[in-house]
Amino acid sequence: MTARDVAFVVNNLRDLPALPSIVLDLISAFGRDDIDVTTLADKMSMDQGMAAKILRIANSSFYGLPAKVKTVRQAVLVLGFDNARALAVASKVIDHFGGAHHPRVAEFWRHSIATAVCARSLARHAGLDRDAAFIAGLLHDIGRLVLAVGFPVEYARVLDECGADEATLGEAELRILGVDHERAGQMLAEAWNFPAVIRRAIGNHHAPAGADLADIPGVVHAANAVVLALDLDGAVHAAVPPLLDAAWDSLGLTDSHLLAACRETEVQFAEACRLLMGSKDHER
Repeated sequence: MTARDVAFVVNNLRDLPALPSIVLDLISAFGRDDIDVTTLADKMSMDQGMAAKILRIANSSFYGLPAKVKTVRQAVLVLGFDNARALAVASKVIDHFGGAHHPRVAEFWRHSIATAVCARSLARHAGLDRDAAFIAGLLHDIGRLVLAVGFPVEYARVLDECGADEATLGEAELRILGVDHERAGQMLAEAWNFPAVIRRAIGNHHAPAGADLADIPGVVHAANAVVLALDLDGAVHAAVPPLLDAAWDSLGLTDSHLLAACRETEVQFAEACRLLMGSKDHER
């Protein structure tokens, strides 16, 4: 198995079609100052599934708004466009890939959602874009889906090997597939023209370097390690990766920030899973 084979899968796999244009539009708008918020909000309103999810989330106890929100425009005004966009993208991506009720896929999304929630908290403490961190956290492991769907037999061996000898996921992927989920995910993000910072967060979340240590990739790296240490998703095969001191120090985070992020993630995790995955029970 070669990286070229995986590139073919990323670009051609029927089970991973391109995301809907509205999702790509919303993701591509992160970090840009020239976006037309009104136009994007109207597009969100016209997608019935997305609009319904936004309204359900906005009116949930997760936000505890004092009055019922009846339109997407109201939700955007009350929650803020960036927040509403992040939630819309998250729910649409999960719906798009489906399989949230399959045990292993559900486990994947639970970890991804926990990482997104933790990344948003850490980004707030670090003074970075919270909603970009949320989306990057949600998508950081998307390469795992690429490999699992493209090579289901081989990927089952990867997970079995992780459970048998405590190899890291990346090590097992490289041994069996010849490519790891970081590279596969980055290929997918490039094919879908994600913003550069989100591509780097996906492709380098285990080992960010340089300026990325103090940016969204560093936040996602830290959030991924924190969430695995908290063991919120109950994954039996997930070893806790090292958290780079350079990333933590570059982000200017302290022990008190870590404790606050852990508390916020634990408190928000179950409700975020319920809202984004559509199930009433995502507790372990």
